[in-house]
Order: sequence, then C-alpha cells, then structure tokens
Amino acid sequence: MEAGPRDRPQQPPRGGHLPAVAGGEPEALTPDGPDDTLEPVPDVTAPASFRELRPPRRLRVWQLAPIVVLAAVGSLMFAFPLAFEFGDGGPVVAMLGLLISCCAAGWGVMAARRVGYTWPGLPPRGSGRRPDWRYVAAYAAVVVVLVVLAVWRVARLR
Repeated sequence: MEAGPRDRPQQPPRGGHLPAVAGGEPEALTPDGPDDTLEPVPDVTAPASFRELRPPRRLRVWQLAPIVVLAAVGSLMFAFPLAFEFGDGGPVVAMLGLLISCCAAGWGVMAARRVGYTWPGLPPRGSGRRPDWRYVAAYAAVVVVLVVLAVWRVARLR
C-alpha cells in the first residue's frame, strides 16, 4: 500500500521558479521537471501536524441553550421561592433552585473545558503545567463566599 500525502511531511514550495508569463519565454524543463535551484531544500523531519487544518471547536447555540435555561430557572427559584411554591416550603425551593443553578454552572464549565477554554490562571488541559496557587485560592475564596451568602439567604427565609 502506498503512503498518502498525509503520511509524510509536506515539502515547502521551492523559491526561484516562477511560472511563464504570457508572451514570455517558458523556463527550460528537464524530462523529469524543472531544474533544481542552487539553494538547498530544508530537510523536514518533524511529523506534519494537521491540527491547523481542523476548525477550532466552539460551543454552539444548541449546546448553550439548555445550560442557560437551566441556570435561569434555578436562579429564579433561588431568588423568588415564594413564587414557585405555595405554603411553608420556601427554603426547600430556594435550596433546590440553588442546586439547579450550581448544576448548570458545572455543566457550562465542563462544556467549555471540553472545547478547550480554560479559567484565567489555570493551564490548558493536557499541558502538564501546574496551576498558579494564587488563582486557585482566589477561586476557592469566591466559592466559599457564595456558599455562605446562599446559606444565609435561605436561613433568612424561615
């Protein structure tokens, strides 16, 4: 089986050969093609990467729509529990809304990570680098503050 063009490195076009222009004299050809120029062709030993040929991955609207809808419903349930429940279950509905919002946020983060997006300060997936501890500490502090505020909000509903 003969190797296809993807199985070997691509040779860059050689300079110095210009096509014949109308009315001009064509270049002299040998039986097997144009004569080689004096400049050597660089030897390409690295394997060809076809990552540049593929379009970049993106989040599409049909992927984002359920995440956004789930986040909106969850945040409304958390913000206005009395509108979603009749009776004495306001804190339960608020916690359910908070849970739905957190699930939507996690779903969005995982979808973004799958297409190659990263959080600021964190290395790209598979790079082998370690994350900066200051960014990790700042993200953890933000999550702790949000949890404290959410528990305080639900506790005030009683």
